[in-house]
Amino acid sequence: MFKNRVLGSQRRDFANYLASLGLETPDPIEILAVSGGERQTDSFEVFPKIEKEADGSFRCRFFLHGLRHMSEAAQARAQLLVPGELLGVSLELNNPKYGLAIQLTSHQDYEFIGWTPRYIVPDILKSITKAHDISATIIKVNTDGVPLNRRVLVEMKGVLPADYEPMADDIFLPFANLG
Repeated sequence: MFKNRVLGSQRRDFANYLASLGLETPDPIEILAVSGGERQTDSFEVFPKIEKEADGSFRCRFFLHGLRHMSEAAQARAQLLVPGELLGVSLELNNPKYGLAIQLTSHQDYEFIGWTPRYIVPDILKSITKAHDISATIIKVNTDGVPLNRRVLVEMKGVLPADYEPMADDIFLPFANLG
């Protein structure tokens, strides 16, 4: 099930694929964690569990979501982002598809460029509601040859409340713990 969700290392473009994911080593698990293992034929998505450190901090990497739904101006602005650039993080209370969402904007000119993945929204909300610092930083911006859903790699960092465990809801149970 997972093998066909990772580009084969024998492919001529494999090195470019790894680079587009911001990875240096061809570890299939890391590739799945960053790429999401997307396929056009289903809506299955793979992602790593957010791990809270002893001090309550967390970090997670993901590709910017929703860039294909953004205006041409927003897509063009996203291409101008550079590694290390900070993004604005804000709560969207009336997202037409999901209700609550986390928007990301360019930091200098506040151009709305997309969203975080919806699976991290509850954890980000916990970080935001406890008035802890949260940040989003550009890790990599891929060129036009890469699909829009893999153009902008973001790392989000924050601090969670001491009594909160991220991704602990039943929807996040590992396969081994199901039924």
